[in-house]
Amino acid sequence: MTNEQAKITRPHQELPLFNTEDWMYEEFEVGQKIRSMRRTLSEGESMQFNALVMDMHPYVADEIFAKEEGVFGRRLVAGAFVFSVGLGLMAHNNIHTFSYGYDRLRFIKPVFIGDTIYTVRTQMEKRPKYKEMGLVKVSYEVYKNDGELALYCEHLQTVKYRNPEQWQDQIEKKGD
Repeated sequence: MTNEQAKITRPHQELPLFNTEDWMYEEFEVGQKIRSMRRTLSEGESMQFNALVMDMHPYVADEIFAKEEGVFGRRLVAGAFVFSVGLGLMAHNNIHTFSYGYDRLRFIKPVFIGDTIYTVRTQMEKRPKYKEMGLVKVSYEVYKNDGELALYCEHLQTVKYRNPEQWQDQIEKKGD
C-alpha cells in the first residue's frame, strides 16, 4: 500500500462496520426472543440451490413425479435450503462469535415452493467453556405461512468474554 492509499484508508478504519454486531458473552441474555422478517421461497431459487448442491431428488426436482407419485402431491423445497434460508434470516454477523455446531435439527413439516417462512430465535443458555470464550446456545424455529412449525434446531456458538478473568474458575476442564 502506498502512503497516499494509507492516507485514504486510515480514516475509514474509524467508521463503524455496517451490518455487524459486537456483543460479547456477558451481554447474551437467556430467554430473549426475536423474530425475523418473512421470505417467500421461489421455484427458481429452490432449483438453483438443488443444482448447486446436486440434490435432484424427484420430490424437489420433478414436478410430474411429485404430482403423480409423491406423498404430498406437489414439489418440496429441499430441507437443506429451508435450513439455510431460515437461519440466514436470523444471521447476526457478530464479530465476537464463532459457530460451534448444530444440534437437534428436525424437519417437522414439509415446505413447498411458494411457501413463506420466518424464523424465531430464542436465546436458551450460556456457560463458560474456554479461557477466552464461553458457549451460548440458541434455538431456531422456522415457521411457514401462518405459523406452522416446519423446522427446529439448536445452534451452539463460542463467544468472546468481555472480562475473561471473571470466568476462569468456571471453565470446563475436559470434553464438551
